[in-house]
Parts: sequence; structure tokens; C-alpha cells
Amino acid sequence: MNRTVSVFLKALAVVYLIAFVAFGVQANGLIGSLGILPVSNYLDGMRHAMGARAFWYVPTVLWISSSDLALRIVWMAGVACSIVLLLGFFRRVCLILLFILYLSVSTAGQDFWSFQWDILLTEAGFLAIFLDASPGRTWLFRWLLFRLMFMSGAVKLLSGDPTWRDLTALSYHYETQPLPTPVAWYTYQLPMWFQKLSTAFVFLIELPVPLLVFAPVRWRRLGGVLLIGLQLLILTTGNYTFFNWLAIALCVFLFPDDAARAKPVETTWHHAVTIVLTAFVAVTGGLQLLETFSLRLPAPARSYLAWISPLRVVNSYGLFAVMTTTRPEIIVEGSNDGENWMPYEFRYKPGDVKRAPPWVAPYQPRLDWQMWFAALGNVGENPWFYNFAARLLQGSEPVLRLLAHNPFPGSPPHYLRAVVYDYRFTNFAERRATGAWWLREEKAAYLPPISLRAAK
Repeated sequence: MNRTVSVFLKALAVVYLIAFVAFGVQANGLIGSLGILPVSNYLDGMRHAMGARAFWYVPTVLWISSSDLALRIVWMAGVACSIVLLLGFFRRVCLILLFILYLSVSTAGQDFWSFQWDILLTEAGFLAIFLDASPGRTWLFRWLLFRLMFMSGAVKLLSGDPTWRDLTALSYHYETQPLPTPVAWYTYQLPMWFQKLSTAFVFLIELPVPLLVFAPVRWRRLGGVLLIGLQLLILTTGNYTFFNWLAIALCVFLFPDDAARAKPVETTWHHAVTIVLTAFVAVTGGLQLLETFSLRLPAPARSYLAWISPLRVVNSYGLFAVMTTTRPEIIVEGSNDGENWMPYEFRYKPGDVKRAPPWVAPYQPRLDWQMWFAALGNVGENPWFYNFAARLLQGSEPVLRLLAHNPFPGSPPHYLRAVVYDYRFTNFAERRATGAWWLREEKAAYLPPISLRAAK
């Protein structure tokens, strides 16, 4: 096996392993029978609403069984296949099973598995099933890397967001991103000229540099170095799960293995599969690129993209098209008398202002992430939050295990509420004086006080 291919497959196996272990840790609390969004309810609802079409639009092995035992079997099977792939055995069988299992997880995971790195993993995992050292097969990974990076840069300009246009976006980003690291606090303190220069650097890496993935080898290597450099900078300032590591893994295809120039023997069957696969991925990805630039596609093309999208094998990308400029945070509190309120503390998202931002990647605490998105809207736009409140009032153990501190260890509270605060990083002087990483100011009620009867 070509060394480039071998390195990528081992990296992919590690990413799959991380993803399935993280799923196993959180599945019961998020989509289990006592979780926030039970997958059994979701599948029953989809089947009732769509009939047989539901099996296409939610492609998951959990249709067979969506019990807590089934969730356990899925993540344990994913871990086992990841380890076998990492060891180099039964490569294609493992890749097929891993793709099916992670597609099952991400489509049944609802709000909690709706992130771009999840679809990136399914797409990379699908292509890996066909991977060998032939130019046609490795080109597909460069095409994926190009779309991932170029579309992420394009959406920032196409959105019309003023902070990207005037190069001030990163002066907000370090503070307002979902889960900053401690390094983000220090980077946030840097002067505006540095923030603008950094934002310009992001545009350089995400717009012209991706074109180098199709250039001659020397330029491809330069592009690979620059793209990897951006990913390393991102992962030092933000907790983006396995996304940065998977993006870095894709960059290995920009560094051809000079020691193994021999190409695999391409039979007629191999050549035919390559042509069909390349045509499918290139056409589908090209149509998605046209959509990104707001070009109206013919009705058959739009129908085709809608039809193929549930499989998540070719996807649209684009992170942080619009920069958030403030940081609202939801603080959840319980009470037994409606007067004295005590907060639930999350494991990773900001709460206690004296707690440092965490290092948590490549693990993704999906409830903490979803709380960031919920804070950008209102409770009516995030119906899952009502389920979350109900589970806390019920004292659901799987849900409580997702939190760092339960202020009601004996029995659940009689009332629950949620309050929105504006958080901002302290500066050097404020941190020296108070020891706090954050300052916060109460803004509004997110969820007014409710009882278990009201939460049902």
C-alpha cells in the first residue's frame, strides 16, 4: 500500500475511534430513552409523517432497533471497526461498516449530530471505501479538500457580513466562538492591526491557496503546508472536535509519496468504477459550488441535490459565514421555592467566570455546543430545550451525567428557569484584580420559571 494512503487511513481510523467513543459517552443523555431527544420518538415521528420515504431520508441502522442497547451496540461496533482498521486488517470491510455506522449516528442524532465535521467524516469515509494510490481515486480527496476550504472562504464574503468585509472578524471570534481555549483569551488581547492581518491571512488560505491542490507537485506541497498551518492555528485557539485533525489528514494527499511512484494495476472494472465515482462526486460537488454562489440551478438539478443529500456522501461546507459579535450564554437554574435559585454547571461551556476556558478537543461535548447555538436565538426556535428542562426536572441520570455539577443531588428541583447573560473576556488588568477569565451581565429571561407539569 502506498504510504500516503496508509497514513490517511490510519488517521481516519483514529478520527472514527474518537467519534464513536464520544458518541458512546453521550448517546444515552442526548438521544437515549431517558435522553433529551429520544431517537425512538424521532424515528416513530418520521415514519408516521413520511411513511416508507422515512427510511431514505433518515438512513440509519437504528430502524432495526432504537433501544439503549442498540445505541451501545452501534458505538461499540464503531470502536471495534476503528481499531481493526487502525491495525490494518479487513480494510474495505471496516471502511464500509464505519461509513454505515457513522451515517446512522449522524442522521439519527438530530440537533446534536448536525455539525459540518460530521458530514465531512461521512464524506471522507465514503471516499475511503474506494481509496487506493491511483491518480483518479486520490484526486477525489483533493477535490474534497478544495471544496471544504474554498467554500469556507467564499461564504464569508458572500454573506455580506461587515466584520469579514472590514477584516475585524477575528477581533470578535476568539471571544464569541463556541468553546474557546485558554490561548484564545490571550489572542483576544492582541491589537487590532494584528486581528485584521490575521483575518486577511484567513482569506488568503481559504480562497487562493485551495487552488494549489490542483497545481504541480511543488505548489501542491506549499498549499499543504499553508493549509495545515491554518488548521494548527485554529486548534490552538478553539475546540473544534476532530475537525482540524481530519482536515489535516486530507492534506496528506498534497504530499505524494516519492518513494512509491508505482501505480496500482487498473483493471477495466477498476477504471470503470473510478470514472463513475469521479463523475458523481465532481458533478454533485460542482452543483453545490454553484449553489454557494447563489446561481439558480435547473429544477432537475435542485431535485437531484435534495434527493442525494440524506446520504451525506457529497456535501456543502462553509464555517462562520456570519461572525457573532457578542456572547450570550444561557445559565440554567433550579429552585424548590421559586425564590432561591441555584445554577447547574456545565462541563465545558462558560458558566463560572473564574473557570478557565477548557482544552477539550478532539472530544465534542455536544450539549455544551448546542447551548451556544440556543443562546443565539430564543427558546421557541430551540424546542429541544424544553425537553432538556423536563429531563432536569425529572432528574434524568443520563442527562445529569452530561453536566459538571447538579445542585440538587438528592431529588430534582420543583422549578427550573434559564437566564441569558452577556459574557466577555476580561483584560489583563481585570484578570489580575479579580482572577476571572470572564465578565458577565444579566440580560433577559430565556425560559421563565416552569414546573414539571408545564415542561411536559
